[in-house]
This record gives sequence, structure tokens and C-alpha cells, in this order.
Amino acid sequence: MASKDIISAGGLDIKVAGRLLRTAHLNDEYYVGAADPATLIAELKHRRVADVFTFVQDLHDPKPRFEHRMSWDKMAVLRLDTYAHWFDKQIKFKPRNRLRKAWKAGVDTRMLDFSDDLVRSIMEIYNETPLRQGKRNWHYGKDFDTVKREHATFLERSEFIGAWFKDELVGFAKITHGDRSSIIMNIVAKMSARDMSPMNALIAKSVECAAARSSALLNYGVWGRRGMNEFKVAQAFECLEVPRYHVPLTAKGAWALKHDLHRGLKERMPEAWIVKLADTRARLNGWLHRTDAAPRPPQAATAKAGAPADTES
Repeated sequence: MASKDIISAGGLDIKVAGRLLRTAHLNDEYYVGAADPATLIAELKHRRVADVFTFVQDLHDPKPRFEHRMSWDKMAVLRLDTYAHWFDKQIKFKPRNRLRKAWKAGVDTRMLDFSDDLVRSIMEIYNETPLRQGKRNWHYGKDFDTVKREHATFLERSEFIGAWFKDELVGFAKITHGDRSSIIMNIVAKMSARDMSPMNALIAKSVECAAARSSALLNYGVWGRRGMNEFKVAQAFECLEVPRYHVPLTAKGAWALKHDLHRGLKERMPEAWIVKLADTRARLNGWLHRTDAAPRPPQAATAKAGAPADTES
């Protein structure tokens, strides 16, 4: 096997990664759950395709239900009632004003069909800058077929939202719906349009879409360690800890779990170290890309380039 493979087991796509210690997990595990983990574990053990299998419990059931070795995934979750309740009672004063500012500036959010034109517009947003939040922008420079394939997942239960300024798409979001919750699968805005607060407009439309589906929760992905959390908290998202289980499939896997070798280096480091390393990386990336042209503001906008779009609050 290569270092990363996708296999099929129990009717589900399983990603297997690693060289010395092969770890398996559901591909797109936050969008597709394992209804019967025991049966899936038995099949993976029999096939010996990995040393460890890890899976996460449903967001709606955060109380540990299994006796396997466990850690916690931290997710950013909004508890939903109605859009009006979110706007009037849940979000903070500053993002509410930013949202009004976006509307006043002429930012318009619309539902979009998935099409080649949308893919090309997404590519334009991705290719605006090679860096985001001091990190390499992994979507920068991707070709058309790659971007289309990556965004064509779960189309039967997904919606695309566009933030427009005049005739220019300045941001987009992809929302994927489940039985009782929705998840923001992707949300990006142009840095050059930051002063028009398109991220706030996209969040508001995402909340509206999720509430219209009677979703009890809106998931904004992993609860991070730095600035994005401030943005999420201002939008009324909170940290929800969900059990993640680690199951040995082989003797090597059992030995690795016993000695805590399944955890990556980042998980072992003190947060202060991670912050310092992230700051160093941001400075280094800024120096390496110092000759790159600044993002072009949308026509007639008064945007200031330089600050990540997704750290607004």
C-alpha cells in the first residue's frame, strides 16, 4: 500500500494513512458516520488493512458510548433555533454591525448551482493569494479538474452560497446537511474584500439555510487554537467536545496505543510552543512571498489587503 489509500469496507470509504503505523478512518468522517462500528471494526481486523481504526461519535450524542481508548475532538458548533433568534439574541454586537455593514456596502448573498462557472469563480478566490492567516494556501494554483472534483462531493445534500459585490463573486460557502445538523464544509472570502465583511454575510446565510432545514446544530469544523476561534465565538459558535475512539486492529496497533504512539507531534506539544511556531511560520512565509502582488480590491470597494478574511469578528 502507498502512504495514503482509500478502500471500501462495510459499504463505506475508508482512508488508510501512515507508513510505520497504518491508521484507518472514515473518509469525510464528519459528513458520513458509521452506524455499526463493531461490524466495521471486525471487517477491518479480518482484512488487516491497518493497525489502528479511529472514529468519532455523533455530534448529537457527546456522552461516551464505547469502551475503546478515547480522546476528544473539539468542534465549533452553533445551537440553532431560528435565524431571527440567532440574529437578535445569539451573535454579538460587533458581528451584527459588520453584517449590516456588508448589506449597506452592497454585498448580496445568493444560492448558487454547482457549475463550471462556479468552479472557475472559486478558483479565482483561491488564487488571489498564496498565503492565508500566515499559512500556505493549499488551494492556490489547483487546476480546474481538481477544484471541481473536490467540490462535487455530497451534491445531493449540499448548498452553495455566493457573496457578490456587483458582478464579482467575493466569497462562497458550501453547506452540507445531515439528518439533524448541517456543516460548513468550506467558506472563503477574498482578502481584498475584507472591509465589506463578506464572511459575516456568508455566515448569516449559512445560518439561515441550516435553520430552514430544521437543523439543531451548525458545525463550523474543528475548534482551533488561534484567531479563528474569536471569529467563531462572536458568531455564537461554541466548543463542543465529541468522543473519538482508537481501536487496535493488529498487535502492532495495540502496542502503539499502549505507548501513546498514535498521537502526532502537534498533539504532544504545549500550546505555547505551537503559538510560537505558528508565528515564526507566518513571518517566514511573509518573507518568502514578500514580492507577491497585493490582492486587487473589487471595483469601487475600499478594501484593505493584508488581513485574512476569515478572522473578522
